[in-house]
Amino acid sequence: MRRTSFANWPCSIARAMDLLGDWWTPLVMREAFYGVKRFDDFHTGLNIARNTLADRLRRLVAEGLMEKQAYQADPVRYDYVLTEKGRDFFPVLVALQRWGDRWLSDEAGPPVVLHHERCGHDGEAEVVCSACGEPMTSADTTLRIGPGYPERLTRRDDVRQRFGLESVPGSPRENVG
Repeated sequence: MRRTSFANWPCSIARAMDLLGDWWTPLVMREAFYGVKRFDDFHTGLNIARNTLADRLRRLVAEGLMEKQAYQADPVRYDYVLTEKGRDFFPVLVALQRWGDRWLSDEAGPPVVLHHERCGHDGEAEVVCSACGEPMTSADTTLRIGPGYPERLTRRDDVRQRFGLESVPGSPRENVG
């Protein structure tokens, strides 16, 4: 059975989930941030089926989050190294960690803490406004149509309602995907 693809949806969350929407992919990325580079180390650390791991690593390489670098010639063996695109996934993981620490940790506290090497303190991930540096929350942040949103969809009444725009009489209700 083929799963639905969100790769062409006008939503970066949907597109990211199309790439990373299984539970193994973010865990493979987490291991990479711990410094894991070799297939066998990913396999041991995650206790993941070899074929599943091979599939996830192949996809991460194909999508440009990791690259393969040969460390042995005969037979050829590779390290899986984060690319700039892959390193840029770090805030996503620590945002998930912060939520999990708040809502899923037991009485002992979070199982892993973030230590900021620049200032020498333990801290938590925080989403802040790139313009003013203040925290962004759901209470004080709205979502607006961006320049990459398909113009044809902006005429749909449900889309206009979602983004707080005036409705257009007789607007179509076509499928987003």
